[in-house]
Amino acid sequence: MSLISMKFLLFVLIAVIGYYSIPKKFQWVWLLILSYIYYASSGIKIVFFILFSTITTYTAGILLHKISTCHAENQDTNRSFRKQQIISQKRLIVVTTLILNFGMLGILKYTNFVIDIFNHISGNQITFFNFLLPLGISFYTFQSMGYLLDVYWERYKPEFNFFRFALFVSFFPQILQGPISRFDHLAHQLFEQHTFNWAQAEVAVQRILWGFFKKMVLADNAAMFVDGIFNRYQEFPGLSIIAVLGYSIQLYGDFSGGIDVVIGIAGLFGITLKENFKQPFFARSISDFWHRWHITLGTWMKDYIFYPISLSKGMSRFGKFAKKTFGKKVGRTLPICAANIVVFLVVGIWHGAAWKFIIYGLYNGLIIAFSGLMAANYQKWKKACHINDKSKLWIVFQIVRTFILVNISWFFDRADSVRQALIMMKNAVTHFEITSLLNGSILETGKSVQNFSIIILIILLFGCAIVFMVSFIQENKIAVQQVLISRPVMIRWAVYLMLLFALPILGQPPTSSGGFIYAQF
Repeated sequence: MSLISMKFLLFVLIAVIGYYSIPKKFQWVWLLILSYIYYASSGIKIVFFILFSTITTYTAGILLHKISTCHAENQDTNRSFRKQQIISQKRLIVVTTLILNFGMLGILKYTNFVIDIFNHISGNQITFFNFLLPLGISFYTFQSMGYLLDVYWERYKPEFNFFRFALFVSFFPQILQGPISRFDHLAHQLFEQHTFNWAQAEVAVQRILWGFFKKMVLADNAAMFVDGIFNRYQEFPGLSIIAVLGYSIQLYGDFSGGIDVVIGIAGLFGITLKENFKQPFFARSISDFWHRWHITLGTWMKDYIFYPISLSKGMSRFGKFAKKTFGKKVGRTLPICAANIVVFLVVGIWHGAAWKFIIYGLYNGLIIAFSGLMAANYQKWKKACHINDKSKLWIVFQIVRTFILVNISWFFDRADSVRQALIMMKNAVTHFEITSLLNGSILETGKSVQNFSIIILIILLFGCAIVFMVSFIQENKIAVQQVLISRPVMIRWAVYLMLLFALPILGQPPTSSGGFIYAQF
């Protein structure tokens, strides 16, 4: 069920009514049942995969706790040996569980990519596998493995109730889009007893409508141009810039709009999910962009990959070598740069099984690493040029520069291959034919009206203006939702109705874009 389908909205309505009608102590059970019904609606077979992650992670968490408890009870006998034995046992459990879960994810998502590489190198023609790719497998795998590592590091105790843990893994609003939640933030909210609150429900509905607006008016309208140009890029070489700018609009509207819907639906149950976006196109550097875009993935990578790598013994040895070879300043920075490159390599691989995604990840990682190495030089150059970091002109320059760098990376994210991405990047510099944009045949639509592209373009620009205005207000630390909720009822409902009626008038039908982009992850 797509998050913007009438079937899903009916499902949510029944879920909310049932949630507040049953005895409060059974509310979490109701959510668990609904979550599995929702997941099974995409196919009974895929339930096996989420159960596999749930069972293996739950079991590992319990075993880790039991080993720690036994160690605490037997500290008086040969402490040093016993401690080393405990560490070895716990590591074995964690490594085995990580291999099982990431191994399953890797086999399903990356086997054919590996086969393709092998075929090219060896000249063989091994047949690709037709694997079933469960919806949202990357999201719930990362969420489960984050829980496992937190229990291993004893940040909190494991959940002993299997069914409660199953709800944490499968909570239906976030299963397809994220955000990637942490157990210590989400679990207690899932199991608490909630009473219906009109004000809270109104804020949630606001968020859902806003997400629908970004998805249907921005993303789905932009997709018609983006798909038309990227799918026939050789026919429209002069529109490569338009294609990648359109993809920025589509991806942001699609992903952040989907997150808005997810957060709004969770809010209907009295549950607050982590924010996943924070005005990313106001970022002043690539590093800043990734602190604002897909925030929960970034924090996951930081906590579970960046820190373990940068604080590892191997990286410590590399740091000492770098200090001796390149000096203290560079030596301190190089290990951080190396860890960042590894993190973004993983980010690229997470996005998909193709060389273009690997390049996409390395592109971001290398820019961040280079910026770290050059930070001291940048400061000297700015001082020599009398540049004020707080001047509006400099801030605008940084935002525009970052926006350009981000859009270069989108070529690799959206194109079908590295070759296509490079050709379109070249065309973006050597060709520019804006008039081709008004060619009705460019749109990925069954409508053949010649001026239909002009209408879609006007709607898209209008939608971008609205979203930019709201983002600008939020960037200036003004909570738009709270401002709106404080206004008189007539004003609030006027805004809600305008949003509601804008969806069918300005937006594309839900089936036109094939659902949400990140539902494929």
